[in-house]
Amino acid sequence: MPDDSVDFIGPRLRSWREKRSMTLADLSAATGISPSTLSRLEAGKRAPNLELVVPIARALRLELDDIVPRKAPDPRVRRTTRRTDEASYETLSPESSPVQTYKVTFPPNPAGAAAVPQLKVHDGQEWLYVLSGRLRLVLGEQDVTLGAGEAAEFDTRIPHWLTAVGTRPTEFLSIFSKEGKRIHLRARPKSSRP
Repeated sequence: MPDDSVDFIGPRLRSWREKRSMTLADLSAATGISPSTLSRLEAGKRAPNLELVVPIARALRLELDDIVPRKAPDPRVRRTTRRTDEASYETLSPESSPVQTYKVTFPPNPAGAAAVPQLKVHDGQEWLYVLSGRLRLVLGEQDVTLGAGEAAEFDTRIPHWLTAVGTRPTEFLSIFSKEGKRIHLRARPKSSRP
């Protein structure tokens, strides 16, 4: 596939010039390049070269990286799945992202509605959206069951707990800060076994 990134240099230069509130005449005076050459370069009718681009970058107080478009990285997220005793977490965002997104699957839990919550507290804000099944959320004094299509958002510094309810698995999307990610993926539930 041919690299057409040079085709975008002219429009980027025009955009930066306009952001700096400079006319073609102003830029010409600062660079020594004629207004007609600048106009043709911005319109893509003149091929960019270093003799033109370097003085323009200096006059606009830019780095060359600001002018030459960067190649867009592959936007696909490399997905992994981590399992705990209580759920599986499939990554839906890059690990470097400031906000972490997961597809969480809880196995069926017929006793979920009557289970005794093991509340957790950690820094962060969590948002979740139920894709399928039923999800029990205990948040402080509140005890609610969410169905498919329902969403919830809460401060994770409030004691909370999640579990599936019923004979089907529960799948939901969960979005939270890295602090929330660490506690959910690394914390092991206390075993009820002796």
